[in-house]
Amino acid sequence: MTDKRPYSSVVVDGPAQAPSRAMLYPVGFTEEDFSKSQIGIASTGSMVTPCNMHLNALAEVSAQGVDEAGGKSVQFNTITVSDGISMGTPGMRYSLVSREVIADSIETVVAAQGFDGFVAIGGCDKNMPACAMAMARLDRPSVFVYGGTIQPGAERRDVVSVFEAVGKHAAGSISDIELKEIESTAIPGPGSCGGMYTANTMASAIEALGLSLANSSALEAVSDAKRQDAYAAGAAVMNLIELGIKPSDILSMEAFENAITVVIALEGSTNAVLHLLAIAHTARVPLTIDDFTRVGKRVPVLADMRPAGLYSMSELIAIGGIQPLMKMLLSEGLLHGDCLTVTGETLQENLASVAPYPADQKVIRPLSDPVKKDSHLVILYGNLAPQGAVAKITGHEGLTFTGTAKCFHGEEAAMEAILNRKISKGDVLVIRYEGPRGGPGMREMLSPTSAISGMGLADDVALITDGRFSGGSHGFVIGHITPEAFDGGPIGLIEDGDTITVDAETREINLEVDAATLDARRANWVQPEPYAERGALAKYARLVSSASEGAVTDKI
Repeated sequence: MTDKRPYSSVVVDGPAQAPSRAMLYPVGFTEEDFSKSQIGIASTGSMVTPCNMHLNALAEVSAQGVDEAGGKSVQFNTITVSDGISMGTPGMRYSLVSREVIADSIETVVAAQGFDGFVAIGGCDKNMPACAMAMARLDRPSVFVYGGTIQPGAERRDVVSVFEAVGKHAAGSISDIELKEIESTAIPGPGSCGGMYTANTMASAIEALGLSLANSSALEAVSDAKRQDAYAAGAAVMNLIELGIKPSDILSMEAFENAITVVIALEGSTNAVLHLLAIAHTARVPLTIDDFTRVGKRVPVLADMRPAGLYSMSELIAIGGIQPLMKMLLSEGLLHGDCLTVTGETLQENLASVAPYPADQKVIRPLSDPVKKDSHLVILYGNLAPQGAVAKITGHEGLTFTGTAKCFHGEEAAMEAILNRKISKGDVLVIRYEGPRGGPGMREMLSPTSAISGMGLADDVALITDGRFSGGSHGFVIGHITPEAFDGGPIGLIEDGDTITVDAETREINLEVDAATLDARRANWVQPEPYAERGALAKYARLVSSASEGAVTDKI
């Protein structure tokens, strides 16, 4: 028989634990509650960002689901930060750092308080993989709940519309009044950014991993269906306790292959590479960046979704979400149907009764007519990235680019050049010292890529960085270049005027400079002073691994 209270019993049973029980009466425990499974409800809710502003209300509903299924719920909060608000500022350095802080804080509370299981609720980019990492670390019955996508703004706008409007304004194609109108109508309420950006990508990946209930990834934030999803998650944790199912029973290599497959089919964010590597590391699954190439050779891009395509997450939800897509992929042998999920059933069992998409829908292309025949997530190697880099090549940009380097130490310098029209067709913007250690925190380059797009240069300019990209970025962009500049990587040796070639077909990124010249430059290279000497950023920079290893802080 499964022990339903393996952790909470240590905290509250017996005469010696009377002080613990005494502390719990004031927070709502009754005598009966001490004999129930204790379930933590970890909410990343706050008024910091619209992505998370509604999550505490969902936590209340999840708690109700736990209590009505016979458990005792205990709600607690962790932090979140907003990529969209901090983008392009020094504060963005804390974004990826927050993934580790959130995972650490959920682990700390659940382990310290002796919860027998938990529900983790996330809404913005980094708190979702953080929740999954905490689930893997703790290995207790647990379910992830996605907060849901935002509804489209006026004229189908979203946050990327605003970033691109900045570039249009700099180019003189829209006025001050038009910019103001766009910024004031693009974000109408709660929910995560509305395209197949990082939040919706990671929600889909986590569902494909089996850590959330079926269709949790494809529900609007403001909907009865999302509230029902939160309630059902509470009851599902109690079922997992009954069945003795833990994340280690779910997170296999095959589950990660399923997640990669779904991310590719949806034309998801490059951040999925970073986050799936981190979750796999935490789960002790030997996933590497080369597995994205291996899986990607056989999986087509099927979703015509923003940012490269036309449609929003709400429009995908309207035709059935990602479940019909997963069933289609399963029928073609592209998913492992025998993987266990938090429903207590396999992926194949979850998909058995799913209906196909409406015949007239245009959001998801048929396998016979894909957007791209293989993955848009291209892992590149070469003398510029000996340990790898990640490109997002959707096919809209072409498959090769050769151009002339313009180098910038940090994002701010690059943005100044873009907005002052110092970037020309054929340029390769090199934004460096933005890696996990050098940034620190591996800032996203949504502001530069959106400004380039808004100025009409997206088809004629490439951007490479040891930082990373928002899921909202599109164009010929290559990030996660390793080794990073701060560690003496070749990206730190590029000089203005050098020729750089990117070839997505051969999966190469090369600096057209001979080895002797690079050796001479390397001999003269001096590592910059760290950005931070104390505090969270300094600790992170000392601990973090490379982007090719998921930028984790607990690598041995």
